Order: sequence, then structure tokens, then C-alpha cells
Amino acid sequence: MDMDYNNNGELGHIDPELLQLNEVSSLGIKSNAFVAQKLFDQWLSLPETATLVKSMLNKAKTGATLSVSGATNSPKSAGNNLVPPLSPRSSSGSPRITKQSRGPSVLGSPLKVLAEPIKELIPQFYFQNGRPPPNELKERCLFRTNQFFYGHANGLSLNEFKPVTKEICMLPSFFSSTLFKKIDVANTGVVTRDAFVDFWVNGNMLTKDTATQIFTLLKQPDLRHLTQEDFKPILRELLTTHPGLEFLQSTPEFQERYAETVIYRIFYYVNRAGNGCLTLRELKRGSLISAMLHADEEEDINKVLRFFSYEHFYVIYCKFWELDTDHDFLIDKENLIRYGNHALTYRIVDRIFSQVPRKFTSEVEGKMGYEDFVYFILSEEDKSSEPSLEYWFKCIDLDGNGVLTRNELQFFYEEQLHRMECMAQEPVLFEDILCQIVDMIKPQDEAYLTLNDLKGNKLSGSCFNILFNLNKFMAFESRDPFLIRQERENPTLTEWDRFAHREYIRLSMEEDADDASNGSADVWDESLEAPF
Repeated sequence: MDMDYNNNGELGHIDPELLQLNEVSSLGIKSNAFVAQKLFDQWLSLPETATLVKSMLNKAKTGATLSVSGATNSPKSAGNNLVPPLSPRSSSGSPRITKQSRGPSVLGSPLKVLAEPIKELIPQFYFQNGRPPPNELKERCLFRTNQFFYGHANGLSLNEFKPVTKEICMLPSFFSSTLFKKIDVANTGVVTRDAFVDFWVNGNMLTKDTATQIFTLLKQPDLRHLTQEDFKPILRELLTTHPGLEFLQSTPEFQERYAETVIYRIFYYVNRAGNGCLTLRELKRGSLISAMLHADEEEDINKVLRFFSYEHFYVIYCKFWELDTDHDFLIDKENLIRYGNHALTYRIVDRIFSQVPRKFTSEVEGKMGYEDFVYFILSEEDKSSEPSLEYWFKCIDLDGNGVLTRNELQFFYEEQLHRMECMAQEPVLFEDILCQIVDMIKPQDEAYLTLNDLKGNKLSGSCFNILFNLNKFMAFESRDPFLIRQERENPTLTEWDRFAHREYIRLSMEEDADDASNGSADVWDESLEAPF
């Protein structure tokens, strides 16, 4: 190919074809002057190139026709190959270096070049503070924020801030105080627009899901889980703002007990590890978030059956108070054996007080505290739930090997059999009971039962009742038509929901009868008040 020179004898244009690089297209070199220049500079640095250039310059000065043919590997042009090829490059290298291979080349190049790596744009996938919000979402949030903060240049007070919590952050209104304090770290008593935007928008809280937002707001900065203490601020605000709990404002001692009971129920169902450390994963898997949103929208707190129902608290507290005869807020074995009209066997009560299913929090030897009782009654009255199945499975598993054997089942049923004989009931032999349990559960191995065999089986709770709760065992055998009708009428209710409803009606009727006989209209009799 020809090389063009200007009138002063200087090189004016390089034809890309002169380089004859099969690995790089001439069109690519023409469209990128920088690459062409770099290749040309590299070619000029070769020793053989200097000889070629001097020869060409001499020909140009004498006026001779200047024509340089590209070197090839063909036999016809082998003698004109003036520039030796560069040493071959390794074909192995970075996966980002793409090389177009078209088979063995017929043409040899006087200049070999290493193709530059093709830069691939990998989108950012890790954000230390969370993924930033899309522009559309951010603009919509800022527009709403400006509306709420309009006319409040100095910021919003706590009462004025509550609509922001619910309308912009889409959180339950009883999170207002917690959110407010997270933003107002200097305790100025107000939250400005800029401070809110910096925390909620720039801090990427806007893009988090509701569970992560709540988890971030509640947990302590130095922890990676939630504790029971973390829930107390939002429950205090719920008690002071929810219309269904206003009547408790005159009895702060029962406000405290209500809050404690809700927290115990939350950890019973949501903290599946049972270690008192509620993780974000557990929070997302549980039903707490939806229950919180339901409680915020529903004026009748008793319709929020999960965690927050006051009637459920009332039943739990009264059942505990009935057993706690000396009102020291602790119960022992003899107290618990009276539960459910002496429904439980001594052997199962012994296992409970051995703290096998759950270690007591009372710190008093041989005594069960209120929190321990909450775990017990929730397990006893709803044996269809997974926490309950795990609770009773640990009780029956005497050797702790993870399976229930024939001997373990027989050990607990022996007392049931004796009680039936004492009550002149027709006894059911253990062999028949064992066959019945196997038919009900259908375990993978009929020689023993595992926890997985019990989970997901609607009749698992009845198996435990057969072993240690005589009253429920007899009710199951007789197939109480009243209970069957209740289940059909309200299939969405749990066993606990039905029990709490029945007990609340019973307790209410007893209290009304007491009020009538005493001529008192107090909701809580002074003789029943607990020491706080």
C-alpha cells in the first residue's frame, strides 16, 4: 500500500491497510485514531523499521516512485518480508480479553499487537447503606414530604410528626415516637424537613421493606437482633393512643401487664430459635408486621387476634391469677396441677418443672413466673402450632435423642390409664392407643415418632392429649359435637382463639355474677389486683 507525503517531505497519512494486522479490522483502526497512532509508534520502534524508513526516504528524495507492498507468508512474497513478527502471545489470559479467531492466517503481519481488554460495565450490586431509591420514588417521596413540612420551617413536633410516620413512611402510627427519636438525636423536640429527608431518603430507609424498616428502628445500634426491651416503647405508645385501649389508662399496672403479655406472645411465635434474640429473618417469616398494621387500622383491639387482643391478655392473666393462690406472682407444681380442673398428669408437670421444654425466667427454684406461664398456656391450649409441638415433644422425649419411642409414650400413658380406672372409665389399653397414634400420625418409621412426623399433621395435638391431658382425651374420644360445629363455623380460628373466646365469656359471666352479689360495678375487683 502507498504512504502519502506532503510537500515538505513529511508523512501526512498512514493507510491502515499498510499495517496488515489480521487480528484487528482496518475499519476499527480508521474509526480510532488513537489505536492507529499507538500501533504506528510501536512499529517505528522496531530496529528493522528504521532501515525500511531510511530506504523509503532516500527513494522519495530522488523522486523515485514509492510503493511498499505488504508482507505475506505466501511463497510469492516471502522474500519481501522485511519486518520479523513479534513473539507469539499466550492465548490464555483474562476472560475479558476477547480474540476473534478465524483459523490459521494466510497473511503474516510485520507487527503483532496485543488486543486491549474490552471493558465491561458491571452494575453496582453492593451498597453499604442499602440500594438508593429510584428517581421516581424519591421525587414522589420528596413531594409528599414538602407538603407535610410546608409552613413548618422550624420543624414538626411529635404530635405534628405522626401523620408523616403513617402517610409517608407507611408505618403504624404507634411507631411515631420511636422514629421521631431516631431522627431527633439531639433531643431538640422537633424534626426538620432536611433532617427527615437525610434519615429517610438519603439514608435509604425509603427503599427497605417494611420488616427491615421496623427492625432498623427498634434494634439497638450495637446489636444485630431485637430484644424484649426493644418493643416496650411502641407498646407504650399503642396503649396511650389506641382507642380500644383507652379504658386501661386509669390502671397503669394493667397497662404494663398487657404490654408484657403482648411481648411474650410475640417472642413465643416469632422467635423460633427461642433464645430471646429476634432476628430480621425471623421477623420477616412471622406474622407480626401484618398484625401491627392491622392493630393500627382496627379500632376494636379484640379483633386483632394475633398478639394484641386485650381479651386474650385478660384470659391469660386471670388463669395465672387463679392458680397463684398466695399472689406472689409465682406458681409451683401443686398450683399447676390444678390447671384445667386437674387435667394434666403429675408426670408431665414434673417434666415442665424440670425446665426441659424451656428454662424458667423466674430465677426462683421450683417456681414458674408469669412469662413461663404464658409459654405454657399457649402451648397447652393450641397444640396445633409449631412452638407448641416443639414444647411438648421435648417433654415426652425423655432421653433427648430426638425421637419418641414406644417406651416413652407408654411411660406417660400409664398415669392416664390409672386415672381412667380411678374414675370408673373404661380403660383403653396402651397397645390400642399405640395403634391409634400410628394411624393418626402416619410416621415414616412406625417404630418411633419424630418432630417432622408431627409437624403439619392436624391430629398431632390430640396425640399429646391422649398421653397427659385426660379431659381433652375424653373430649376427643367422644367427639364433642359443639366443638366440631365451632370448627366448621370458623375454620380460620386457631385452637387458642376458640379457647380464649370461651374462657373470656366464662370469666366475664363469673365477674358479672360477683358484681351483682357484691353490688359493685368495678371491672377489676380490688381483691384480684396484683402487687406491682
